[in-house]
Amino acid sequence: MKRKFIDVMDTTFRDGFQSVFGGRVLMEDFLPAVEAAKDAGITHFEFGGGARFQSLFFYLRENAFDMMDKFRETVGPDVNLQTLARGINTVMLDTGSREMIDLHAKLFKKHGANTIRNFDALNDVDNLAFSGECIAKHGLKHEVVVTIMDLPPGCHGAHDAPFYEKILRKILDSGLPFDSVCFKDASGTSNPNKVYQTIKMARRLLPEKTHLRLHTHETAGVSVACYLAALEAGVDGIDLAAHPVSGGTSQPDILTMLHATKGSAYDLGGLEREKILTYEEVLGECLKDYFIPPEATQVSPLTPFSPMPGGALTANTQMMRDSGIFHKYPQVVRAMQEVVEKGGYGTSVTPVSQFYWQQAFENVMFGPWKKIAPGYGRMVLGYFGKTPTEPDPEIVRLASEQLGFEPTTENPLDIADRDETKSIAYWKKVLEKEKLEVTEENIFIAASCDRKGIDFLKGNSPLKVRKKVQEVEKEKIEEKIEEKKRVEKEGNMASVYTVLVDGEKFKVEVVEGEAEIISKEATKSPAETLKNENAVKKAEETPEANEVVAQVPGNIWKILKNPGDKVQEGETIMVVEAMKMEIDVPSPITGTISKVNVTTNQQVQEGQVLAFVE
Repeated sequence: MKRKFIDVMDTTFRDGFQSVFGGRVLMEDFLPAVEAAKDAGITHFEFGGGARFQSLFFYLRENAFDMMDKFRETVGPDVNLQTLARGINTVMLDTGSREMIDLHAKLFKKHGANTIRNFDALNDVDNLAFSGECIAKHGLKHEVVVTIMDLPPGCHGAHDAPFYEKILRKILDSGLPFDSVCFKDASGTSNPNKVYQTIKMARRLLPEKTHLRLHTHETAGVSVACYLAALEAGVDGIDLAAHPVSGGTSQPDILTMLHATKGSAYDLGGLEREKILTYEEVLGECLKDYFIPPEATQVSPLTPFSPMPGGALTANTQMMRDSGIFHKYPQVVRAMQEVVEKGGYGTSVTPVSQFYWQQAFENVMFGPWKKIAPGYGRMVLGYFGKTPTEPDPEIVRLASEQLGFEPTTENPLDIADRDETKSIAYWKKVLEKEKLEVTEENIFIAASCDRKGIDFLKGNSPLKVRKKVQEVEKEKIEEKIEEKKRVEKEGNMASVYTVLVDGEKFKVEVVEGEAEIISKEATKSPAETLKNENAVKKAEETPEANEVVAQVPGNIWKILKNPGDKVQEGETIMVVEAMKMEIDVPSPITGTISKVNVTTNQQVQEGQVLAFVE
């Protein structure tokens, strides 16, 4: 019996990296593995787009377009290279204007992409129309997506096979050009029976030769079962990854699926176990120095209750580690269920998954629904399109009051086109003002990454790669600090120590039991570096009436008021960036700014005094 050929897309270098490392893998470290994958017979890769676009500029000091060019050079001209786009967001932080969406397709074609997988987290087909037209216009294959997941227990009204049939019929009726269809489950929560029913439905509705795919994650532990169900239902392609960035929050391992389909009617891309094993050994060697977060390798039976996508999970936990609040992670995950229930059942995939996460984070840090996260609020108000079901009316009311926006049914693209800051002309002027070269690539980098894009182009972006040696150093330092803490008196003031670890000196500041590694260069003495007025207050302490304190840990994004400026009670003094959110820091009283203790880009802790108002 002839076996059915199943196209395997290797997601290792995009979704795999995103799911395990938050996208933070340097190009020079992984390119040898790309060569090994090609030698193993891989002919279809996901190699860019999604959150892996911005992560290069934000954390790696690398240009995503240069990476794409190098990837194409490595695999040759005949391999299918695919990227991920978020409909009207493409790879940007917010809804793009029509001209920016068109520029995205043009540039990705120029830099080696063959196919763009295009999805909308709300399954609003209107959000796929223009971006799909641009993809087709620039000569790329358009893989249109229906985003899927299982709702938390007890929830109904969307995300079942009849709901997906309604979305697919809208795609077919719209006349939207597409070359293939993918059902994409970023949280890995869909159950095998629903997957089978959904693929059978799609196979019945779609033209006979339409290429049909399933994408899922191992996060909830049912990915292999879902893929087997999809194969039985008639799917033509599945997505897999290579160890050590497979399983857990990522896609199932290539070797695992080869084993699962042994003796079956399905040929997974003609791939051979021994060649894949060699490829995975090379990849393991390439990534041996990288710190793999424990949660990236885990399967959690709780994921269906609070659907957190694999690709977003580790990015969020890394940010929490960096901010010193990782201990709050279980609370935030638990808080997601209510946020999903009240938000209109958008699929938990970027950007909606981040909206869910941000709102859950706000609910944990400030109290349930005390603060509406901007993205979540704008979603329930309709500014990103229509949610699958109506959001909770009380949450809509709170969002409108807090954000100052009325609910809308207007096309988000029309709103974006009216926004001058989303135009090509605007970003040309910004580049000229910053004395940077005006190219289409630089325009798109600046527009999609905002100030961080400009910092990258000026050579001012940070390098934030987590490798094992850093984690070992941190653990050893924390052990040393624990020893020091036992002999320290209780008090408000920070203490600075010089700690010797494996022959290296570290300057460490301890604030009420919390340690921060300042640098590897030891100071001459603690007294010379300690400034009492900048000592961090305990987060539990009630601040004085004139003290402006950080409500959450993060980085100072903008300082809007300076010493001598008059402010009203509640007026924003500065903005803290935390967990991909811009959080306003208000003045506690009406008065005059007497002192500002922080600078732009400085990392601050919860409860730290940022400024004084007299």
